[in-house]
Amino acid sequence: MAADFRIRPLGDRVVVKPADREEKTKGGIYLPDTASKERPMEGTVLSVGEGRLDDNGKRVPMNVKAGDKVLFAKYSGTEYKIDDVEYLILSEKDILGIIQE
Repeated sequence: MAADFRIRPLGDRVVVKPADREEKTKGGIYLPDTASKERPMEGTVLSVGEGRLDDNGKRVPMNVKAGDKVLFAKYSGTEYKIDDVEYLILSEKDILGIIQE
């Protein structure tokens, strides 16, 4: 999926597609659009940068790769849309963990 993706992140940046927002509660109650608009805190990595440079100029490899499902900090990253699909560009440090399935 990352090969045909239009954005190539730089440095330690990661492009993530957030998980879809829940339209109903676990009890089956549907939530209107005016209800909680908080974005999800998990998503799928679509593309990763080459990694950051350390103080000696050496490249530090990324810990995540395209296809990983990740948890990220609630208000982190920059949101953007392409063809009405929302994406996030995050720093690797804003990723809290990889979801193991």
